[in-house]
Amino acid sequence: MLQAGTPVLQLTAPAAIAGVYPVGTATFGPPLTAAGVVGQAAQALDAADVAGPLTTDACSAITNPGAVAGRIALVDRGTCGFTIKVKNAQNAGAIAVIVVDSVAGGPPPGLGGTDLTITIPSVRITLADGNAIKAQLAVGVFAELELDPTLLSGADSLGRVYVNAPNPVQPGSSVSHWDPLTSRNQLMEPAINPDLTHSLVPPQDLTLSLLRDIGWYPDADVDGFADDDDECDASDLRSTIFVAGVNTGIPNLMFTNGCTMSDEIIAASDDADNHGAFVSAVAHIGNAWRDADIITSDQRSILQMTAAQSPVGH
Repeated sequence: MLQAGTPVLQLTAPAAIAGVYPVGTATFGPPLTAAGVVGQAAQALDAADVAGPLTTDACSAITNPGAVAGRIALVDRGTCGFTIKVKNAQNAGAIAVIVVDSVAGGPPPGLGGTDLTITIPSVRITLADGNAIKAQLAVGVFAELELDPTLLSGADSLGRVYVNAPNPVQPGSSVSHWDPLTSRNQLMEPAINPDLTHSLVPPQDLTLSLLRDIGWYPDADVDGFADDDDECDASDLRSTIFVAGVNTGIPNLMFTNGCTMSDEIIAASDDADNHGAFVSAVAHIGNAWRDADIITSDQRSILQMTAAQSPVGH
């Protein structure tokens, strides 16, 4: 079962970019909480040197600590590890870090690494979202990094789990895997996570649910119903109902238990001790279908007449 709470970046000002943005969380530092970390965003600057060629990559000691202290530091991805960037921002007094991705696409992946000395939260956002924030820094960007308790981690507001649909498409991973934002982590995410269990079924994992959703499940009669849920394991899938080899012309519909209308007629034939019992059973079935508006009265008559003329039970 997914955990309650989805990590998000909420921008409260300026109005031009206010809203909720997806984030990738870090494997290091404290996790985001419902209380959140609130503050003004500030671009962290450092030297362009062998540690990192950009003045915004935070690969070296921050050169504008006065602007970063007490604020949420904005840094760019690239060259050095994420823990180095966050630790440099932390040393400059930042209360949290937002890492802007260096390539286009989404959703934003997480931040990997280990450093037990990091005490502030950090996240990654997409390049597009980062550029939007940077364009408003001079005006003043106010943000909150938080865990939204109203959302399941990796699901929408209706509880529907996101599939991995990155832009650009990643062959082999797009749509056929769960979104990396899901937590607890799922086996069918694009990457292996260290906290996976050996279970493939809910509530520990949603793997089988995903496989069934995309059509990967045992289905001996190929009727679209998994064998475990199919009450008719050898369905008659012909488009119309046949009674003892005679085509009635009545559409052969599939019921929600995996049985077709023809399956019910066949079952009545198998259970009948004699011809009269078969005709009576078909009459009951036809009446029920007519009363449920599945067939018309004329179709019910055709069904009854065909059963009466059949050799079943003779």
